[in-house]
Amino acid sequence: MKETVGTTGLILNEPLLWEKGKKGRIGFSLPRQDVPPASPDPSLMGEGPDFPDLSEVDVIRHYTRLSQWNFSVDSGMYPLGSCTMKYNPKTNENQANLRGFADAHPLLPPELSQGTLKMMSELEELLAEITGMDSVSLQPAAGAHGELTGMLVFYAYHKSKGSRRSKILIPDTAHGTNPASATLCGFKSVPVKSNDQGILSAETVAELMDEDTAGIMVTNPNTLGLFEENIKKIAEIVHGKDGLIYCDGANMNALMGIVNMGDIGVDVLHLNLHKTFSTPHGGGGPGAGPVCVKKHLEPFLPVPRVMEKNGKYILSEDFPQSVGKLHGFYGNFGVLIKAYSYILSMGADLKKVSQLAVLNANYIKEKLKGVLYLPYDRPCMHECVFSDKNQAAQKVTTLDMAKRLMDYGFHPPTIYFPLVVHGAIMVEPTETESKENLDLFIETFKTIAEEAKTNPDQLHEAPTSPKVRRLDETTAARHPCLMG
Repeated sequence: MKETVGTTGLILNEPLLWEKGKKGRIGFSLPRQDVPPASPDPSLMGEGPDFPDLSEVDVIRHYTRLSQWNFSVDSGMYPLGSCTMKYNPKTNENQANLRGFADAHPLLPPELSQGTLKMMSELEELLAEITGMDSVSLQPAAGAHGELTGMLVFYAYHKSKGSRRSKILIPDTAHGTNPASATLCGFKSVPVKSNDQGILSAETVAELMDEDTAGIMVTNPNTLGLFEENIKKIAEIVHGKDGLIYCDGANMNALMGIVNMGDIGVDVLHLNLHKTFSTPHGGGGPGAGPVCVKKHLEPFLPVPRVMEKNGKYILSEDFPQSVGKLHGFYGNFGVLIKAYSYILSMGADLKKVSQLAVLNANYIKEKLKGVLYLPYDRPCMHECVFSDKNQAAQKVTTLDMAKRLMDYGFHPPTIYFPLVVHGAIMVEPTETESKENLDLFIETFKTIAEEAKTNPDQLHEAPTSPKVRRLDETTAARHPCLMG
């Protein structure tokens, strides 16, 4: 391998600001006071905060050096399966920073918020059109919050019909938060095993679906990166027992402009705007997890809802069957603006986004199969799943290879998920990576696989180049340090 992304170049240590500070050092010279300083009552004020004394260059270098320790989507590829860590176009940030949006206060009355409410109403319409659903709520603050909202809608629907169903079907290829979301709404999760093709079979669902089951939570494409091709037959079975189909739409980056989710039988769908619609992702948030529903579930959507009445936009709570409010205000508004900007700027090219995401994933799958073990050798969608089975003889694990990728300058992919694949290596390149970047990633993995044969100890000690070496993850999990 002739070229690598990584380097062992200059990485500067950086002490705490309190260790850098020197008494009397300042970053700005204030003009001489022309009035004597006040002497506040110390019993009222107490002691002041212990801020370090720093010059301007101290502060600038401190935060610049800390930023250089970070890896970001602006500096490199995030091949995180199931997360869709695509590049975020900066034009979306510009729109979110427009003064009318950025300075809007959440407590402003609707008559002073017509622009923001119109944007939200149009975003709901766009998301409904993209997904093939009928109505949308922008309130959920992230993906799992969207799942919870979907399960609340399930509960409210069955309650409105005088039914108190207690179970929910959850495939083994669903996202890990699905069972928790169902449990919070009082449902017992019933696992559904995928077949030897990595997808659900209609026969298995038919055996488990009964009049006490509220419905099924399907991730489509699933966490193996495979499209649930039996979904329409499964929907017929579930609907035949008056159940509902919930689709975890975190993987919609594979389907935009290609699949109409309403036509394949989905009743409730959540989206991750911070994944599919290219808003900043990670670092604890913020996110956005809008919920899209078919017409018969619209009465149960959260309130308040954005409505147009007599040419003006209002926030209405006049929906007696609603599941209620999800939180104090209406969603993470800045994220909504960025998604709206992304959709308008992409237009019909949203379909091309999905086509390129699928193409890139299949390219990696074909180039690395044989190098890494491929448990399901069939066309994938936006992501592909390998395992460390080919490296087992050298006692090299998925974790070893993920850590070694860091030495070559790549953020590791998602590992050990989904659980249906032992030692899983889950790669999602997204549409924003060029062929040159994909080839470099592929060649790097081939190099690491060769190192596993010739020098496995090197992988056991990886990473060796980054500022922080391999951590003792077992001890950290069993004896976490919660004191900072």
